[in-house]
Amino acid sequence: MSDFDNDDFEYAELSESGSDEIEISDSDTESDVSSSDESHFSFVRTWCKLSVEHASPPPPRFPFLAIPGSTFSVKDELDVLEYFKMFFDNDLLDIIVTETNRYAEQQPGPSSSVWVSVTQKDILIFMAVNILQGIVKKPDERMYWSLNEILSTPVFSKLMSQRRYLQIKKNLHFTNNDEYDFRTHPNPKLNKIWSVYENLNKKCSNLYIPERDLSVDESLMLYKGRLSWRQYLPLKRARFGIKLYLLCESKSGYVYSFLIYTGKGTILSDKYKDKSLTSQVVLSLADTLLDQGYCITTDNFYTSPELADYLVSHKTDIYGTMRVHRKEVPTEIQKMKLQKGEVVAFQRGKVMVMKWRDKKDICLLSTVHNPEKVRTDKTDKDGNTIMKPKVVVDYNDTMGGVDRLDQHLHDYPVTRKRGKKYYKKIFFHLLDISIYNAFVLYQKNGGRKDHLDFRIALVERLIEVYHCESRTTKHGRPKKPGPLRLTERHFPDFIPPTEKKVAPTRCCAVCCNQRDSKGKKRRKETRYYCQPCNVGLCPVPCFKIYHTELNF
Repeated sequence: MSDFDNDDFEYAELSESGSDEIEISDSDTESDVSSSDESHFSFVRTWCKLSVEHASPPPPRFPFLAIPGSTFSVKDELDVLEYFKMFFDNDLLDIIVTETNRYAEQQPGPSSSVWVSVTQKDILIFMAVNILQGIVKKPDERMYWSLNEILSTPVFSKLMSQRRYLQIKKNLHFTNNDEYDFRTHPNPKLNKIWSVYENLNKKCSNLYIPERDLSVDESLMLYKGRLSWRQYLPLKRARFGIKLYLLCESKSGYVYSFLIYTGKGTILSDKYKDKSLTSQVVLSLADTLLDQGYCITTDNFYTSPELADYLVSHKTDIYGTMRVHRKEVPTEIQKMKLQKGEVVAFQRGKVMVMKWRDKKDICLLSTVHNPEKVRTDKTDKDGNTIMKPKVVVDYNDTMGGVDRLDQHLHDYPVTRKRGKKYYKKIFFHLLDISIYNAFVLYQKNGGRKDHLDFRIALVERLIEVYHCESRTTKHGRPKKPGPLRLTERHFPDFIPPTEKKVAPTRCCAVCCNQRDSKGKKRRKETRYYCQPCNVGLCPVPCFKIYHTELNF
């Protein structure tokens, strides 16, 4: 028998007997793995059935070497604008300004002749308008500039005219079309958004070191336009759209890295090209976090023994649901029929796979759990406490990072439902993600505002710093001036005496314009008048009525 087989046999005996002779801390799953245990676990390659009733202690976690937190120094005053500008800095804004102006000037026809070049301030105010639209929701974009009293929101017109807003939105661009070459571009399908995509992806990874527990999942950005790599995911909120793979911090939902699915040929890291596609996704997202003791939670789309083995070899833990017919899953797990509540589990080195019967069979994999069950807060119809495997309870706690992000982005979306250009939809979605990440960093550093208040404060600061009041030339037919009596300064005075009367009177213009109960015009004399208007008026209240109301 080879050394390989001897090690497998030894682990099988220890697992089934429940012996603790292997140097594993039996305190809990948070303990750290020693170097000798690490080499032992990574060497074992044969599945061994575990005793569920007398389970051995779970494999300990790898030591966590990272120091979570912001990678930048924090000032005493927490300015929401500073957090936002960490993502949309001057370099990125310069790219947007340059390419937007270039694209607008390249357009044929009259639109280019009336184009006024944008500046960083214009782009930031344009962003502020879009962020505010996500808070103040209206069914039609034109309503934000409506003059209708019951629909109007004057702040939008003060920030930017509708014409200028639509002009910037139409010409918003992020790359030079003349320099594009699909043969040399690193990601041809994302050419039109690549500069922003790459820039923000690096910012997300460089500005924050996440806590130990992470989750990988896909998110769907609503898009119903024509696109060869548009996806249909019936379980997602949007259902139709562009799919993103996200690596998030489980607790906060902070997006550490992301990939956009572009169909066949989606660009992933070349380091992992010998792995399955789903493993490549996870490893590409978590590449810079390996060998530091992180623990990644994944769903059944990604989880596999192949992925777990590779992560363990790089001191990274994983657990999550798994499809039962994945390659290398023990045949007995695939075929065994279980009663409700029953568990069957196998171990191979640090990797455990198990099947648990609830309402249906659930297959799971973990490198930090054994098959033990724990009590939950729920009870069945008979009042009995429901027991669940510890891995299921932990999975429900740590898998929600992406869902937490999606919920926040759904509440105040910058992206409008209707939009034809896919790259603009992606830009606004990345703007949303950047705002949320800035909000998480703000809270991690002591900020007390919630997500909504953070966005409102961000809009206020953008307006305060970057909005300049300017007199714009109004086009079209000039407005008809109102009556003189409503536009000048007027004061009551006595009607001057005449040769015949020392105290002459006149009919009050307001009183005499009214009718009595019989329909006849009233007649009332007054000694007062308005000299500029040369109209007799009672001092109170007719003088005020005449000079402030168009119709009386």
